[in-house]
Amino acid sequence: MNALSISGLSKTYGNSVHALKGIDLCVPEGDFFALLGPNGAGKSTAIGIISSLVNKTSGTVKVFDQDIDESAEAAKARIGLVPQEFNFNVFEPVLPTLLNVAGYNGIERPEALKRAEYYLKKLDLWDKRKTPSRQLSGGMKRRLMIARALIHEPKLLILDEPTAGVDLEIRRSMWSFLKELNEQHGTTIILTTHYLEEAEALCRNVAIIDGGKIIEQGAVAQLLSRSMLETFVLDTQDPINDLSTLGPFTVRQRDQSSIEVDVPKGHTLNELFSLLSEHSVKVTSLRNKTNRLEEFFLRLVNSEAGKKS
Repeated sequence: MNALSISGLSKTYGNSVHALKGIDLCVPEGDFFALLGPNGAGKSTAIGIISSLVNKTSGTVKVFDQDIDESAEAAKARIGLVPQEFNFNVFEPVLPTLLNVAGYNGIERPEALKRAEYYLKKLDLWDKRKTPSRQLSGGMKRRLMIARALIHEPKLLILDEPTAGVDLEIRRSMWSFLKELNEQHGTTIILTTHYLEEAEALCRNVAIIDGGKIIEQGAVAQLLSRSMLETFVLDTQDPINDLSTLGPFTVRQRDQSSIEVDVPKGHTLNELFSLLSEHSVKVTSLRNKTNRLEEFFLRLVNSEAGKKS
């Protein structure tokens, strides 16, 4: 069964903006799926339609075979949504925020308390359960929204930019929780993000949307195999001069003791280090500048932009 099946989905707003232009998309049950695209590509409109917050113009959407028009309540009951914007009562404490949503979904109080404690502990919010939401940090508010979306234990969790503005340590802990939710509990997760390393680290399949159309979709590993290069930043022990090319590698000077190196497809870091050693260059640290999915995404979107111009 597919967790999500979209066919011919279109949306035209009243100002004649064609936000979606007949997209087709299937997300298998149990998948961790990324929906990527630049700002204004149609991601938020698609999510709004799936979660019944936006009315579609045409097409069909099914959530675990439940049509969002014919079986709206059954479809909505299977979805947990974490939107980009904070949309809870900031004067309400953390625990009641979850309990009220549980009550709305018909969950008995004892079970609601049990679930709330579980998710708040998992997301490191249990100690803040009596704290009004307005006193939480941005990262805590993001985690509260995830806990709220999960209180009715949906089969499909949709995360719209869930780690925006969150520091790296909290982002990594959220990644760990989401992986556990997907792998151990079988929850299907759809993620939109501007952190492409997030999609590469978490997701198995991806669709790229631009201009209201799906321009590419498939397994992350399959798309990455088509990536033409990866860029690294290397810090060096000593200053480097006049090293613009190094065999198949393109080198750019950042400052006296760091360089950027493009590693083309089919070549390895071992080759790079061997050539650097021949030039008596000692590397003290290495990090990604552009990950492979980001490079592929930018190349694809820029190609589409070139076709339109």
